[in-house]
Amino acid sequence: MQVLQVQLEVGADPAEVGRARRWARSRLLGSGIRDDEPLAETLILLISELVTNAVVHTGCPAVLRMLFGSTGAPGNAGTVRVEVADTSCRPPQQRHAEGEDTGGRGLELVDGLADRWGWQPEGAGKRIWCEVDRSIPVIQVQMQPCAHGAGGHGAEVCGSGGCDAVGREAVGRDAVMREPGGAYEPSHAVTHRA
Repeated sequence: MQVLQVQLEVGADPAEVGRARRWARSRLLGSGIRDDEPLAETLILLISELVTNAVVHTGCPAVLRMLFGSTGAPGNAGTVRVEVADTSCRPPQQRHAEGEDTGGRGLELVDGLADRWGWQPEGAGKRIWCEVDRSIPVIQVQMQPCAHGAGGHGAEVCGSGGCDAVGREAVGRDAVMREPGGAYEPSHAVTHRA
């Protein structure tokens, strides 16, 4: 199996998240994933969440890696793996945001969009990763403005957690069953099945 790996050093400034997204878009194009494909949009969102978590929660620089794997099997384009390594040894903690919370949704999004995700120690810190299989359609989530406005509602109105931090809610979901598998053996893994 061939794997192409690219990486970017990300500074500890939250403004670096935008730079990481722009860099990732250009690398996706270089790997044959068009900007307008749902797969590209999903990967950019995953990258944004993982880089934001690393920069905000550690206050330290991080390294963003993208690995493009090909199994060589006919009809199988392989897996895209996103990794973000930081210098904090603290394990990631999945939180559950309540109505007006402005944070706490990052790993929930990763869990919902990635085929697999997890973390493992790396040096004095850790590496958080997620994978999306290229040959299987990604879950498409249509976002539209929430009727209750950004952060202006309580759990009693949108208790399902369907709204994000900027007042959008998922209104459509074309889910497909995904089978676990892949070429990586992480130590702390979560497999997501739609």
